[in-house]
Amino acid sequence: MPPPVDWPNKLCSKLEQERAAGQRLNIIIVAEGAIDREGVPITAEKVKNIVVDTLKQDTRITVLGHVQRGGSPSAFDRVLGCRMGAEAVMALMEATPDTEACVVSLDGNQAVRLPLMECVEKTKAVAKAMADKQWELAVQLRGRSFARNLETYKMLTRLKPPKSAFDEEGRGMEGYTVAVMHIGAPACGMNAAVRSFVRNCIYRGDTVYGIHDGVEGLVAGNVQVMKWSDVTGWVGQGGAMLGTKRTLPNQRMPQIAARLKEFKIQALLIIGGFEAYQAGLQLTENRNTYPEFCIPIVIIPSTISNNVPGTEFSLGCDTALNEITEICDRIRQSAQGTKRRVFIIETMGGYCGYLATVAGLAGGADAAYIYEEKFSIKDLQQDVYHMASKMAEGVQRGLILRNEKCNDNYNTDFIFRLYSEEGKGLFSARMNVLGHMQQGGSPTPFDRNMGTKQAAKTVEWIIEQLKIHCKEDGSVYANTPESAVMMGVVRRQYRFTPLVELKKETNFEQRIPKHQWWLKLRPLLRILAKHDSTYEEEGMYMTVEEGTGSDTLVV
Repeated sequence: MPPPVDWPNKLCSKLEQERAAGQRLNIIIVAEGAIDREGVPITAEKVKNIVVDTLKQDTRITVLGHVQRGGSPSAFDRVLGCRMGAEAVMALMEATPDTEACVVSLDGNQAVRLPLMECVEKTKAVAKAMADKQWELAVQLRGRSFARNLETYKMLTRLKPPKSAFDEEGRGMEGYTVAVMHIGAPACGMNAAVRSFVRNCIYRGDTVYGIHDGVEGLVAGNVQVMKWSDVTGWVGQGGAMLGTKRTLPNQRMPQIAARLKEFKIQALLIIGGFEAYQAGLQLTENRNTYPEFCIPIVIIPSTISNNVPGTEFSLGCDTALNEITEICDRIRQSAQGTKRRVFIIETMGGYCGYLATVAGLAGGADAAYIYEEKFSIKDLQQDVYHMASKMAEGVQRGLILRNEKCNDNYNTDFIFRLYSEEGKGLFSARMNVLGHMQQGGSPTPFDRNMGTKQAAKTVEWIIEQLKIHCKEDGSVYANTPESAVMMGVVRRQYRFTPLVELKKETNFEQRIPKHQWWLKLRPLLRILAKHDSTYEEEGMYMTVEEGTGSDTLVV
């Protein structure tokens, strides 16, 4: 969507306001084909001259060029390549002389096959709309997800909320009071979600409370009213700026109910891992005893383990995958420097083997041992012989991944000793326990965008629920199962699933879902490591129109 003709005035006005607010660094991104509403090109040099001439501010230009193509591919790109390549083979094997040409792509987390000619026509239609200066049509042709992302970006990058959201005394026009908190271990993407949630609510005129240090902070009254500027710069921060602890509500229900009543909280967002899911479930199950819990409750899953039911991806797992993949690349480089060496690497994730499996696929591992797929000493022995045969064929390195709780007896040290003993004369072995560094530093763009979009969707859902359950006196009574939900990514869409429905889908003892989508990638990992295995297709045929209606994960 090109800016209006008077964009120089608006740009300079915003930069002046940001400098007055204390911001010392401003970054302006210019697309190489940027134009205004009249079709006049907007170049980086033009923007620089306007800023220098109007504001007299020191300005520099950095042209990214081919550097932005990147060097080593991210974990997501590697896994996407593996999945799409396998799906393309399936499509070719099933094709007949009459089969229409198709494009294999990813829609949400669902592999799909789209008719090639429809895709070409849609692409040409966007170009034609741009040439005809039909900007609204061009945005519409790109799909609902693109339009929503554009609106969210415009709203979040404002310096302050609109004046229309508040009355003369500075109170919010809508008047809803909502709260956000963390429960569980910190994960990258949490802060991006909080920022998006806070600004979306304030933009509408609602009051947002930030609860520090999880349940313990709520009980202690460690609660603050969040302002627009409080979350500036949070999108790129790792960890949890609000503070988080694993403490569950359990015996503290009366104190929690008292605090919710004291602050008149009408809806609650909990961002966290499996503990957040358990906490939401406990609050929901105690609604009959404590009416204060009869408010809309949303859980946004945020854990590197990706072990929360009701979603296929959780915030933080993409950052963790990239960290593990990068470490695997370095270890492989070390192994190539030392001929015929096998590395045994232990990943985190509790009983959930997501990190080991997907990092194995992205890092080119020879095997990945997980709790969900039982293995015996015979399987280990067979993998050792397989490794020995690969070494005999000229392969110079081997990589074995192991989930930290895949087996109590066949631990990392045992597997290392087994490979060391059986590989004598053929290869040497080393072990490496990655530990907490795999949680990552700064969140990846994927986690930042997903956190931002999930929080924006959550605000929409909360407002819908409050309009249904809010009484005239401002009190809220929502005790239906649909008013306490998990906000998750399921195949091609974001979905709100009632927590009580997820209870039967959960293995609480091992803290993992009973059904996990990524297990179907296991055969692909074995095939790419030259094992005999069978991979089933995951793709589905659909039209381009069906595809533009769904929410894509990648912005």
